[in-house]
Formats: sequence, C-alpha cells, structure tokens
Amino acid sequence: MCIKIRTLAVALLAVTVAGCGAGGNGSSGAAPAGGRAGTNPPPAVQKDEALAKLVPSDIASDGKIVVGSDASYAPNEFVDTDGTTIIGMDVDLGKAIGQKLGLEVEFQNSAFDGILPGIAAKKYELGMSSFTDNVEREQVVDMVTYFSAGTKMATLKGNPDGLNIDDLCGKTIAVQRGTVQVDDLTARNDKCTAGGKPAINQQPFQAQTDVTLALTGKRAQGMLADSPVVDYAVAQTKGQLEVIGEAYVTAPYGIAVPKNQADYAKAVQGAVQALITDGTYKTILDKWSVSSGAVTTSKINGAAG
Repeated sequence: MCIKIRTLAVALLAVTVAGCGAGGNGSSGAAPAGGRAGTNPPPAVQKDEALAKLVPSDIASDGKIVVGSDASYAPNEFVDTDGTTIIGMDVDLGKAIGQKLGLEVEFQNSAFDGILPGIAAKKYELGMSSFTDNVEREQVVDMVTYFSAGTKMATLKGNPDGLNIDDLCGKTIAVQRGTVQVDDLTARNDKCTAGGKPAINQQPFQAQTDVTLALTGKRAQGMLADSPVVDYAVAQTKGQLEVIGEAYVTAPYGIAVPKNQADYAKAVQGAVQALITDGTYKTILDKWSVSSGAVTTSKINGAAG
C-alpha cells in the first residue's frame, strides 16, 4: 500500500518511494473493463472563508491548486475510460477540499516517484496519490491524514497454489515498485532464506494495473497491495481473484503539502476535517466503496506523533 517506507539514502528520493501508485502515463492506469464504482459527481461544497485565508497567496493567486497524482491506483486515482480524465476517491476528495478553500483543483498525472520532488520544485502544490504518512516523508513534506489502509493479498479464485501470507517461500508474488509491500516481501524473503527455504520470487511492476494483470494472466501466484486497491481489483475482475486473509499493517494516507508553509497545511487539514464533519467525506468514500478506511480525525504529521 502506500505505506511505502524505505530507508533514507537520499532523503527526497527515498520518501517518494514510500507511497502507492506507479505508472504515470495515463493508459496504464485506465479504468478496468467492466465498469467502475463511482458514477455520480460528489456534492457541492461551500467555501470556508477562514480556511481560504490560510492558503498562501502564491498558491491562491491563479485560482487553482495543482495536484500531482499517479493515476494507476484504482479506485483511489486512475484514468477514466476516455483515456484522459483522472477520477477516483482521492480526486473527488481533492476537489471537495478545493471547493472548501474556494479554489479549483487540477490533477496532473505523474510517475509516483516524481510527485514529492515535483512538490519541492514547485511543479505541484499538493500531492494526493495514496501516500502513506510516515516519518521519512514528513522530513520533506507535511502530511495531512485522511484515510486508513492496510496491506492485503489476492490470488486467483480458489487459491489454487495454497498461498498463505505467513509462508510465501518459493512463491511468485507481484507487487508495485516503491510500495511498502516491496519492503514487506523483502523482510519475508529474508526469513525464508535464513530458514533454508526457497526465496520468494518477487515480481515488481511500475503500475498497479500491471501487477493485477500479472496475476490474472497467471504470471504470478499472488499479489500484495493496499486494501482498497485489492478489494477493487477483486470486484473489477468479476470472480477471477479472491482476497486471502485480512488486511494487516494499517496506516494513514496523507496529503503531501509543501514543507515550511504551516498555514497551508492547516488550511488543508481544516478542509478535510470540515468535510468529515459535514458528511461530504462519507459520501465520497461510499461512492467508491472504500468506507471501511474512513477516519474521524485529520492530523498534520501524525506519524511523528
């Protein structure tokens, strides 16, 4: 899941590798065949003048917030069937945040590992791409929490290879590059080899859509991803896949906000909290069938305590 945590060798690069998403070229993240969960636009949201005043003038001056997002991670952010429009839970929520702040929100598709550097370079004014809030990321951006997700495993229907999350030694598992699932598999693999068992054959892909295709195409025996993404993949593949076990290692998603702009982070956090309070947040999560990840409180840099 976007709970991607890597040791900081180069702080900025390492932190970007700690979220969800991948791809970044639109087509790889296109809406899966068979329809999608959300079809109706989210409800209109009233501007909060007090929160709007907290947005830095250099961001508010053009009337919009530019958001970097890796649109290959359905149902959180992905490309609609027109091959261009970015849709998903994060997109609806981001637009609602913008309405609360009196600004338009423009989502731009990006390779996942380019989003946080893009914020540092002022190419993007926010990052919403299923980022897990962790201490490493908080060193280079402020994180505003808004959702809770865990890791899940999926296999082909009927689990023909008898996969067990606690014993994946010798199995072929697909995963998205840069995610916490890569770190999870690495740790599990170390245990396998230390115990004299066969290594896990990890198959990393740039886009989550390719991870799912590897499993449905029987090039992998299982896949690991964020819980809402796995649930959505199971629904979209119409009986080809099933979830094995429960979600584990849950952690909050965070909206990446430029560092050293405290009022901006407060504005975004206040907007998220207001949407939770007025019910808009629940409506959006229900639309995308991800309400199990709902939170009641939004925090700034919650991972740091």
